[in-house]
Amino acid sequence: MPPTQTPHRTPLRRVSQGSLFRFSRSGAYPDAPHGLAFLEPAMAEFLDETEALQANLEGLRNLSDSLATFNESFASWLYIMNMNALTTDWPQAPTDASYYMAKKRAEQDAIAAMEAMKVKTAAEAREREIAAAIAADKTLLTEADTTTSGNVSKAGPSMAKTGAQPKKKPAKTKLTAKEKKERSMEIEKIITCLPLEFRGSDPSLRRNMETVIEALMYSNSPGMKITDFISPPDLNQARANKCLIALVNRKVVTKENSTGTLLYHWKGIS
Repeated sequence: MPPTQTPHRTPLRRVSQGSLFRFSRSGAYPDAPHGLAFLEPAMAEFLDETEALQANLEGLRNLSDSLATFNESFASWLYIMNMNALTTDWPQAPTDASYYMAKKRAEQDAIAAMEAMKVKTAAEAREREIAAAIAADKTLLTEADTTTSGNVSKAGPSMAKTGAQPKKKPAKTKLTAKEKKERSMEIEKIITCLPLEFRGSDPSLRRNMETVIEALMYSNSPGMKITDFISPPDLNQARANKCLIALVNRKVVTKENSTGTLLYHWKGIS
């Protein structure tokens, strides 16, 4: 009999890829399980990965549900805001109270403008009165100078013939130290109420003011003319007139022209 030939067999193919490679029977892993036992750890790992995949898919589904809920809620909110904008009255819009307040504010502005105009008119009128008083004082002073010079020229020959001497002003009585101090305090109290130029910015003008106040305070006549204050060369007519105007404005001195001559009367500080 012919020799029996060994039938050809297909060799077993080893797993060369994937996670089964290390569990396959090979020389690198001599302790690998035999037969199908190597599938048990592979299937266990596969099961773990499948559970992880399922958990991830569940998370994606929950995320999808959350997004769907948010989208629905946000869309509802936008719709409500749109309807609110179309149906709600905005408080920023002008109301009847706004028009009333605007009208009242306009009336107050008009009243303030009228009061300012009245104050300006009164100030202008006061300036005109002061200018008129200055002009009247200058006119009266000119007339008084003319009359005085005429009387002197007329009385000169008669005085020369008769040998009469012109009257001298009465001598000032001497004051004690206490009286001088009281007089200085009273004059200082009046000067502190006057404008700055009379309070020391111009020393000569302050001296002139003190002279005028002293003459008015201790005058024995019912009224004094502007010529009674002139004491050249320091206290001339212009300075005397300026001091008297300041005192009249402060209502320390009053003036009257009832007799045709402008007279100044001492009133004192109130």
